[in-house]
Amino acid sequence: MAVLYQSGFGNGFASEAVPGALPVGQNSPQTVPFGLYAEQLSGTAFTAPRHENRRSWLYRLRPSASHGPFTPYQGAPLLRSGPFDKAAPTPNRLRWDPLTPAEAPTDFIDGLITYGGAGDPGQQAGLAIHLYAANRSMPDRVLFNADGEFLIVPQEGALNLRTELGRLEVAPGEIAVIPRGVRFAVDLPDGSARGYVCENYGAAFRLPELGPIGANGLANARDFQYPVAAFEDRATTVELIQKFQGRLWTTALPWSPLDVVAWHGNLAPYKYDLARFNTINTVSFDHPDPSIFTVLTAPSETPGTANCDFVIFPPRWMVAEHSFRPPWFHRNVMSEFMGLVTGAYDAKAGGFAPGGASLHNCMNGHGPDRESYEKAVSASLAPHKIDHTMAFMFESRWVLRPTPFAAETPLAQLDYDACWADFKKAEPPR
Repeated sequence: MAVLYQSGFGNGFASEAVPGALPVGQNSPQTVPFGLYAEQLSGTAFTAPRHENRRSWLYRLRPSASHGPFTPYQGAPLLRSGPFDKAAPTPNRLRWDPLTPAEAPTDFIDGLITYGGAGDPGQQAGLAIHLYAANRSMPDRVLFNADGEFLIVPQEGALNLRTELGRLEVAPGEIAVIPRGVRFAVDLPDGSARGYVCENYGAAFRLPELGPIGANGLANARDFQYPVAAFEDRATTVELIQKFQGRLWTTALPWSPLDVVAWHGNLAPYKYDLARFNTINTVSFDHPDPSIFTVLTAPSETPGTANCDFVIFPPRWMVAEHSFRPPWFHRNVMSEFMGLVTGAYDAKAGGFAPGGASLHNCMNGHGPDRESYEKAVSASLAPHKIDHTMAFMFESRWVLRPTPFAAETPLAQLDYDACWADFKKAEPPR
């Protein structure tokens, strides 16, 4: 059966898997249709301003409160959480080869490997960056995250996300966001999968302001897709795992907790096809700042300075005159964690492979390697298209601390600095 979606970022939605399941005229009536249980899922404080308030009403087979005590979960050996105090922050530029495929049976939860992060989920500020490699679906396991929301970037292999509010099918080239607290399971239709996850402890991701760009451009609200209601009614033992204050906890249920028959509100998981991004670029001269590639932003209390931005570098035309076209050399107050979904990145001639990653922390110089630089300065400036590529960046105001795994893994490219080692000295006239 085809998966159906509703469109529009942050809209108020209504969906029912059974006609008549949604109450009309009041959220929590004394008697809910079919004896369902009304439950509010609040992603913001009750008194948050209306334009920022996120909540949904769920009508389910059983209250989500029906479970036994949680106990510590012993899996996911390489999952870490803030505060990131196990390894010292480093100014060194870091780059990693792609994760190797999982060998032992590994689902999405146990396949999460943390590369770094900053902040503290207890303070609801900061982020963690994970990669995942999995080869097993989750038919009888369900996860939710009380620490933050998950922005999932598949790189290899599609994901079928079964959530409380419906299903999302997410392939490489698309992204999905699972809000804080929403229960979900991950199935692997291709048998295995690999990708990236940004765990956002702070304010929820939203569309960036467009400013002088005007009313249109970048990611359009209408292209974000939300699930329609689809519930599970099966009597089987399901392990419910939650991430709470940096640790995983587990309990068992004799039924599936993905049992929401109907829902309405504006807090729900969603997906977005990155190919629908309307790229903005120069048509005269100079290389614009990468902020023009922002898909989603999680703001901080400092206007214009994000807890995390999700930025992509998609296929696009390059037409600038008298301008160096790849990303220029720069030092940035924001820290940049990059990944590559497919193709090649135009500022690196080699070493940055699909499924790999790099980290350039606050104020440390980076830019094109020598081969990319020399090719760019000698290139004919006729219009050309960068095609068959999709790179992205998790950019944050925080200094990102690598985990011991990221610092010690054989996947780390210890010779990364060498790509900037052979630039010739400029010789201005004296």
